Amino acid sequence: VQLQASGGGLVQAGGSLRLSCAASGRAFSSVAMGWFRQAPGKEREFVAAVTWGGGTTYYADSVKGRFTISRNNAKNTVYLQMNNLKPEDTAVYYCAADSLAFRPNVRVPTSEYAYWGQGTEVTVSS
Repeated sequence: VQLQASGGGLVQAGGSLRLSCAASGRAFSSVAMGWFRQAPGKEREFVAAVTWGGGTTYYADSVKGRFTISRNNAKNTVYLQMNNLKPEDTAVYYCAADSLAFRPNVRVPTSEYAYWGQGTEVTVSS
């Protein structure tokens, strides 16, 4: 699976952005997908994930209620809708694909994800 993230940019606090992650390969529809982020000087952290069929989602507490992850398997794309953005959301955002197919739940650790996109930068000004 090859992943290409896009949609980042500069936005004021309280604004919204939608990130997209386009995948190549037929395996996309069989694996869970996650979004992670890495702020300068910090470790990469989990943001959100969705199961292979889209039926289950999971969010980090810091984004719950503001971010929504979704996927369109027909378009081989996963999305991250980010609303009410805060300066602390500033980071490079990465999409990633689970290392195992058809898992019934999502995974949080970065080590569970085998494929990573190149990242898209999000900057939230105060």
